Amino acid sequence: MDSRIRKHAEIIVDHSLDIDAGDKVVLRVPSVADDLAIALSELLGERGAFPLVTAGRRDRKRAAFLKSIDPDALDTPEHEKALFEAADAVVHVRAHENASDMSDVDAETHAAYNQAYQPVQEEILSMPWCLTQHPSPGSAQLAEMSTESYEEFVYGAMNKDWDEQREFQQEMVEILDAGDEVRIVSGDTTDLTMSITGMKTINDHGKNNLPGGEVFTAPVPDSVEGEVLFDKPLVHQGHIVEGVWLKFEEGEVVDFSAEKNEDVLAGVLDTDDGARRLGELGVGMNRDIDQFSYNMLFDEKMGDTIHLAIGMAYDICVPESQEQNESAVHVDMIVDMSEDSRIEVDGEVVQRNGTFTFEE
Repeated sequence: MDSRIRKHAEIIVDHSLDIDAGDKVVLRVPSVADDLAIALSELLGERGAFPLVTAGRRDRKRAAFLKSIDPDALDTPEHEKALFEAADAVVHVRAHENASDMSDVDAETHAAYNQAYQPVQEEILSMPWCLTQHPSPGSAQLAEMSTESYEEFVYGAMNKDWDEQREFQQEMVEILDAGDEVRIVSGDTTDLTMSITGMKTINDHGKNNLPGGEVFTAPVPDSVEGEVLFDKPLVHQGHIVEGVWLKFEEGEVVDFSAEKNEDVLAGVLDTDDGARRLGELGVGMNRDIDQFSYNMLFDEKMGDTIHLAIGMAYDICVPESQEQNESAVHVDMIVDMSEDSRIEVDGEVVQRNGTFTFEE
């Protein structure tokens, strides 16, 4: 077995999840990533933990189910919810044989499924969890890289010193935690302000997401004002959505457009009331992710970007005293901040053209 796969598994088990003897761990791993499932199962056995391997959520089997069922008949899969209620941790591995397997499931069915699945997702998020990537050929093709180049890209971003990365990112955490208002400016297409007063900023250093490499928080739901153009493509439900533009007033999307697959964007925004509000502001800080790969798990961590998510705000960012945006969706979109751009916190520039003030 490739030694990089073993290293990847070790980081998941020991750093991301800190597995103990006796832990029951659900491994959601598509068959194309069997080598990682084997490495994880071996490590869990060595530590006296108990793995259960299941398939992923976005593959041909799930697509076949969703294309055949009446959306009105979808309901919470209680048997799947019970599985996670009995588990102590979960690993979800992304790896594509074909990244477009879900593309012919219509938007109405996707929205109904997301709503029905929300209680299961909440159960998963209530326990230690890790979302990660295996460098499959299908994922490499989506990233427009050779399989070998994609492997180098993936493992370079993941198999690194996460304590050192945490220390670097902590400087931005402290800036945001002390701040009240954030302004994002990029060229003449993006000028957006939001309050983060009372919210908590999280240092993502390879715990829940692997790779890590961002800091993120939640905007106050009704505080977002202005316009934003997401100049990096979004891959959603097997579709590539390009040129997404959103206009916010009093925290809500009041106008929108997309240059490609606007209907997919509309389907997301129409999921529920919370889907038209922001649930996350994230700042990418992983300098080993230096090219766009059509994979949000990596792309949102690029050091010259910010990302915003419409939909659900993470509990960890929102103290009980603050209003939390709730939704069945959480869809991240990226703004390139490498040129003619800046991030301001309470009127002070903290990043200009992709470079943080504490890096200069």
